[in-house]
Amino acid sequence: MTDEMIAAAYDARAAEYVALIGDIGQTDARDRTLIAAWRDATQGRLLDAGCGPGLWTRFLHDGDRAVLGVDLSEEFIAHARGRHPDLEFRQGSFAALPVADASLGGILAWYSLIHTPPEGLPAILAEFARVTAPGGSILIGFFDGPAREPFAHAVATAYFWTPDALQPLLEQAGFIVTAFERRVRTPGEPSIRPHASLTATRA
Repeated sequence: MTDEMIAAAYDARAAEYVALIGDIGQTDARDRTLIAAWRDATQGRLLDAGCGPGLWTRFLHDGDRAVLGVDLSEEFIAHARGRHPDLEFRQGSFAALPVADASLGGILAWYSLIHTPPEGLPAILAEFARVTAPGGSILIGFFDGPAREPFAHAVATAYFWTPDALQPLLEQAGFIVTAFERRVRTPGEPSIRPHASLTATRA
């Protein structure tokens, strides 16, 4: 799918998404623990890539960090700005991030790469590498399953990945994988699909 198609799909269902998981209290406590630990271990400005309605942007900022939220969806950005007027949000594509080279200490991409076709992911990771300072970190959350296999996500076609499949792509982009975790879903979570995350450092 193109950026335009993904943006339109999320614009059309933004209100439904915000109601389901638009507040940090609706997220899994294990996710909050993981992301807080990652946030506190990084230095410099952070990017919430695929910020949606801004819940993780706020969470990063409340850890006493400078943070920028970027999303394709105009509706999400409007909601994020309305709910968090003290934070910075921009509508834009991961293919051309609105930040300078090596200017970020870290990037959170929490389920925001799932709609990127597998053949397009190397270019996105290269762009992430461009804007991340040496020693900076990236944390990616994704659905754990047969790597590169598409599935019918509620909003738009998405793709499974595994840590093993993502690692060489990250290494090619200039990152060094430092950790990963996997878990099955528990009752009450918004998604029933297995979860995984991967942390990597900019070489």
